[in-house]
Amino acid sequence: MKKLLVAGAVMATLAAGAVQAQDWKTVRFGIEGAYPPFSWTDENGELQGFDVDMANALCEQMQVKCELVAQDWDGIIPALLARKYDAIIAAMSITEERKRTVDFTGKYALVPNKFVTKKGTELDLSKEGLKGKKVGVQIATTHDKYLTDNFGRDVALVRYGNADEAYLDLKSGRIDYVFLDATAIEEGLLNKDGGDQFEFVGPSVTDEQWFGEGFGIAVRKQDQKLKNMLNQAIQDLRENGKYEEVNNKYFEYDVYGS
Repeated sequence: MKKLLVAGAVMATLAAGAVQAQDWKTVRFGIEGAYPPFSWTDENGELQGFDVDMANALCEQMQVKCELVAQDWDGIIPALLARKYDAIIAAMSITEERKRTVDFTGKYALVPNKFVTKKGTELDLSKEGLKGKKVGVQIATTHDKYLTDNFGRDVALVRYGNADEAYLDLKSGRIDYVFLDATAIEEGLLNKDGGDQFEFVGPSVTDEQWFGEGFGIAVRKQDQKLKNMLNQAIQDLRENGKYEEVNNKYFEYDVYGS
């Protein structure tokens, strides 16, 4: 029995090594497709956005074939672990909690987080100020966790599957605020028809404890070769001007941050 256990352990080690040494010729990226300008799904059902263009640019730099897989946010990490795709590029903040489950590249973007509401509405970002207020967040995000950890039962969180659903309820008056990253709010609400009725309120929120070091590309922990390839490709795109080209298509500032 002991020999069988040893043999099993050796086989498992060899299998892990085989995964580690995988020769990446195709990289499949999981993308949400409902978080503009980072990603959205157009009228033809095609994925568009900064994350989409970045994924394609990274694959070109790494000289691999690129495949994009649409995935709802609340199942995006479980689907990575289940090998539905190889990496997640979906405006995902690098946090200590997520690092327990997956590995991340270095950041590829950094965006502040903001509250948005109808013009003329004040915001007091305190337990007293938010008491009884309904705040829309996307479920299972850092925004959700930040408000839960800091305000608990003093704020009435309304959780949505995607940002567009939150914007609809804000427009109809069913909630008081939406809390998301500033760029997504600009593209998904403020820059669209009727967006002039809404505005950012309160401070920019960037607490690293909840929002991490920026947006990173998530990979399975055993796929260190892929992580290293992606890190090198991000650096190369920053140096050869391709990152700036993609950036300027969607933003009027360097979304990579300082």
